[in-house]
Amino acid sequence: MDDLVEFVRGRGYVLDFSDSSFSEFFAAELDVDIDDPIYAEHGGSKGKRLRCFLQKIDDATAARTLQALWEHRTALLTRTGQQDPVPNAEGRYLTLLARLTGQPSVGTGEQPRPALDWRLLAELRDELVRVESLQPHERGYAFEAFLRRSFEMAGLKAREPFRNVGEQIDGSFLLADEIYLLEAKWHSSPTGVADLHVFHGKLDQKAAWARGLFVSYNGFTPDGLTAFGSGKRLICMDGRDIYDALDRQIPLKAVLERKVRRAAETGRPFIPVRELFDQNGGSR
Repeated sequence: MDDLVEFVRGRGYVLDFSDSSFSEFFAAELDVDIDDPIYAEHGGSKGKRLRCFLQKIDDATAARTLQALWEHRTALLTRTGQQDPVPNAEGRYLTLLARLTGQPSVGTGEQPRPALDWRLLAELRDELVRVESLQPHERGYAFEAFLRRSFEMAGLKAREPFRNVGEQIDGSFLLADEIYLLEAKWHSSPTGVADLHVFHGKLDQKAAWARGLFVSYNGFTPDGLTAFGSGKRLICMDGRDIYDALDRQIPLKAVLERKVRRAAETGRPFIPVRELFDQNGGSR
């Protein structure tokens, strides 16, 4: 947290806030009096008050605070035209946010999920490299298992592959209360329009609210994406997306949520992670 907010003025400061604007921000965004003496137990600087505040509040409020600070931080960088000086800032922010929001509410009866940790993302990245080294006849099943573990780790309630009459579905998961069917391919060449149409045809045979994620490790042909068109019921991901997300410590859930949003905004089924999380215009 310190790395994300101290880069403007140094230790003890929070972004570009003055004392008065810091107080106004907490009052307007969180309905909190950050000048209350209970938040100055360790000192009166903005950084120490923020740290004390975060130690005293529940995870949900901490997540709201982090989101509000991130939005102010993003606006600051955009307004000043400054490159983000903090390495992998958004990935670290999203990982921290996932840790704060990854536990179920008290009294839900659900078993708590493990907090998302950069070490787990590093393990997944190493596992993907191992899958890449397997023989072709082993790789497809190993890739499906890797994806299922990734979805489970992200809390997306992954389901095993299943077979309907005349078709195979590689699994499903739940994202933002929407059901997504999964198609995973590890071919030696990029996926073309025929496979995209086949998977979209499977979706057309399901309930109207079913959506899809097509994962092609070796990507998609530009001509195939153009011929497939826009405004479809599926989003796409390739192997570079997966590796970039893991390497930059961006949780899978955050990647998929942003792909869904940008697909809704642009109609494009495939937008690379590098474009989605580019500080200079891709991230929104």
